[in-house]
Amino acid sequence: MKKQGGFSLLEVMVVLVIIGMIMSIVAPNIMGQQEEAQIDKAHLDIQQLEDAMSMYKLKNKKYPTTEQGLEALVTETTIDPVPKRFPDGGYISELPEDPWGNPYQLLSPGEMGKIDIFSMGPDGEVGTEDDIGNWDPEEQS
Repeated sequence: MKKQGGFSLLEVMVVLVIIGMIMSIVAPNIMGQQEEAQIDKAHLDIQQLEDAMSMYKLKNKKYPTTEQGLEALVTETTIDPVPKRFPDGGYISELPEDPWGNPYQLLSPGEMGKIDIFSMGPDGEVGTEDDIGNWDPEEQS
């Protein structure tokens, strides 16, 4: 009779400990990169919204108001001041959501600049330290 080959319990345990050690090193790096990627996406979305706002102002001589909101970039607003020139299809096709599933916000006139376009960040609350906007982070207090 031949002896069947296989792994002993000790060998399996050693492999599991090694895998656990590798995961404890790799997992924090992956999680940190995901958070960084979400913040980068928010910055890119805000930049695109700011570019669309610049086109809106170029054609209409003023930015949409806070009340009109970012929706004024997608559909022609009926709230005063109504834009004089609005392109078919809007300035953008649809409003993106921030990486945490919340709508981007508009303050016009802004508190940090002429207009403030921002995400409420991971906590979903306005005015907290994790807000991400079109302002210089050093200006935010």
